[in-house]
Amino acid sequence: MVAMRGKAFAGLALLASSLSLAAGINSAEAADLTVESRQVEDIKLVYGTVQATVDVGARARISGTLEVLDVTEGSFVNKGDVIARIVDEKLNLQAKALEARILAARSQVTKAELDYNRAEELFKRGTVAKASIDQLETALVVARNTLKATEAERAVLDQQMAEGDVLAPTAGRVLDVPVTAGSVVMGGEVVASVAADGFLLRIEVPERHASFIELGDPVKLGAPEIGGSAEAREGEIVKIYPQIKQGRVIADAKVAGLGDFFVGERTQAAISVGTRDALIIPVGYIDTRFGLDFVRLAREDGEPLDIVVQLGAYRDLEGEPGVEILSGLKAGDRLVMP
Repeated sequence: MVAMRGKAFAGLALLASSLSLAAGINSAEAADLTVESRQVEDIKLVYGTVQATVDVGARARISGTLEVLDVTEGSFVNKGDVIARIVDEKLNLQAKALEARILAARSQVTKAELDYNRAEELFKRGTVAKASIDQLETALVVARNTLKATEAERAVLDQQMAEGDVLAPTAGRVLDVPVTAGSVVMGGEVVASVAADGFLLRIEVPERHASFIELGDPVKLGAPEIGGSAEAREGEIVKIYPQIKQGRVIADAKVAGLGDFFVGERTQAAISVGTRDALIIPVGYIDTRFGLDFVRLAREDGEPLDIVVQLGAYRDLEGEPGVEILSGLKAGDRLVMP
């Protein structure tokens, strides 16, 4: 009988110890949390369009037929590369005419030199007057100057023909080629458009947020706030246009890796439009049941009450995952771990 009573007391002691341990764990898990209002950065989702920072046109310098076209949309070029060649048949005819005139001028110079040398020998013998020598010398000078003038005209024509080469005005990617090989182009006409100095994101922000946007504000693409990955592409606003168009403020942002996008592509971006007060609690205090989100509200005169809350964006809370509460709670409420 004594042995049985000893075993019973030992079992009761073990049960009491287990109950006290469980109570300690439950009390630790059910630590109260006082809801506080915090200053958070207000994130606005806007659409942006990928644009070339500088769009430079490679223009034709002469009129003629586009005989060679070596680039297409998407080609990469370096400054000074020959991307097209324009041929004007009239220039070829003028070159042939000038070549003939140069040959004729050279023949005249040769004849004038022979006449002058012969007359100079005769003058030494006393058979030719000095006036004849002066006349032949003048004819030689005129012939030489005529040859120089004709050669200068040919150099000008060669330069015009060389200007048939269309050069890339800058290094970059070709965005548009509005002409095709074989077409007729005029002097000054754009043969290709080249995107220089990379790309930027042109964003449109509602004018009610205009006073909050400043140069250097961060911009994120693919951020978790807009359903992207944790590795967001970050940039900053580099230019704000002073004119409001259709109720929107236009701003340019530089973001790393925009070369992977298509020019003109629209994408969502997250920008900061100031700060505001928000209620943020740890995600561990949220209990989701039947598609609804509940928290346990502590009461002084009774058991905790389960209430429905509306969740907002997930935010960092002192190094721990937190979530913003849009409705259902107010600052000063005490919560119990579910």
